[in-house]
Amino acid sequence: LGYDKQRLQKFAKQQETRKTMVQKAFQKDKKEKDPLVLGSDDEVEYGVWGPPTKQEVWQKQNNLTHAETGDLAPEQVAEREYIQERNRVRGQEEEDRPVMTLDRILERKMAHLLPPQQGADSKPLEASSEFHGNSEYDYQGRSWLAPPAGMASAASAVDHDNFKCFVPKKCVARFGNNKNGFHRIRLFPTTGHLLLSAGLDGVCQVWSLNDGSESKKQQPKLMRSYKGHSAACRDVQFNLTGTQFVSASFDRYLRLWDTQSGDVLQTFTNGKVPYCIQFYPKDDSYFVVGCSDNRIVTYHTETGELTQEYNHHLAPVNAIVFVTYGEDNNEPVKMVTSSDDKKILVWEWDIGVPIKYISDPTMHSMPCLSMHPSGQFICGQSLDNTICCIQTSPKIRVSHSKKFSGHMVSGYACEVAFSPDGKYIVSGDGSGALFVWDWKRHKILQKFRAHDKATMGVVWHPFEKSTLFTCSWDGVIKMWQ
Repeated sequence: LGYDKQRLQKFAKQQETRKTMVQKAFQKDKKEKDPLVLGSDDEVEYGVWGPPTKQEVWQKQNNLTHAETGDLAPEQVAEREYIQERNRVRGQEEEDRPVMTLDRILERKMAHLLPPQQGADSKPLEASSEFHGNSEYDYQGRSWLAPPAGMASAASAVDHDNFKCFVPKKCVARFGNNKNGFHRIRLFPTTGHLLLSAGLDGVCQVWSLNDGSESKKQQPKLMRSYKGHSAACRDVQFNLTGTQFVSASFDRYLRLWDTQSGDVLQTFTNGKVPYCIQFYPKDDSYFVVGCSDNRIVTYHTETGELTQEYNHHLAPVNAIVFVTYGEDNNEPVKMVTSSDDKKILVWEWDIGVPIKYISDPTMHSMPCLSMHPSGQFICGQSLDNTICCIQTSPKIRVSHSKKFSGHMVSGYACEVAFSPDGKYIVSGDGSGALFVWDWKRHKILQKFRAHDKATMGVVWHPFEKSTLFTCSWDGVIKMWQ
């Protein structure tokens, strides 16, 4: 490349030439008469707020970028066009982004516990049903839903005052075999000859427990399966007559089924996860749902419309139970709800403001509530490994004298059930065990190693003295006698 000894002198000469040209251009643009001498001494005379010098003005006017002079390379022009288009799209997306409402904020707080939200085009799973029995009608034309001969009269003839139950001793039957497990089971109202199960595979099934034969060793038989959910079922509930039932699923849909035919009568959704279901005891055309958005909503089964909303809880609603005071009492039906906010609220039907708060620093969340057969107590499965009791008359208040313990349910929504005579209370626990307590003495009478996983559902037969059923996440339903 060579070495130029005169490079420094040439550079100094170039700088001198450039400085001279700038001064000449400045002198050319200078006005002869100016009210202000825009020179370097203006700051001394006028302070920092003096007008800019002509040299600064000229530099500002002649300090143009390549973009302003049009000397950009094609690559630079393409890059600038890309950035402008990207910023335009981002601005459009920002305008189209939905406003963060309170419901959306609450949903985001619980996003790690809830299934994905429904999209704008999301639709429920196409429903289907399959009958597994021999025939839907017998030789007399009676539906498979009808109880065996004599069972209805036997159930109505039960003398509850002299009715005495006994603690079951062993498991006499096991059925189900669901790989994903069962979360809830319900018996047919009054007669209990059918059992409804809610599976974690999104399928509901109805089992026949009594086929009318005299054999004592009757194996329950699957009668009909109902497929209409794309996620696990959280709860199921028969109406007052058993001709219909509602299923709630983590796919955020509720479906009203015809028990006999397997048809879907209505589909409900408010975009939230339904946690629990209860039919209104005086009119089964209404049912209430506890949701993940801290609300309780009422639906009408015939129109499918949302008729009422109860919004005073601060966390998802886990359990609902109705308190009725009999025909002789003029007290209105009351609804008791529990939530993850560790509160119990008491409502009057169709009034969206609670009439009573039950809250205490020592209380824990109660994911399940069950009514005692006498109607005078509500038992809640507390997550501090105890069963707490709430007195319903003369006032609804916590009964600190009644408490049942010894099982481990922390973190599990294990249901509580009672014997029909109210002398025994039963519950599962997180280890798969089954506990039976004496209602008056609060002592454990029996403990069974029932399942391999958590025992989630327990129901006692309405008029058979020592028969109860349990379900678990191990995929098995067991009958105990």
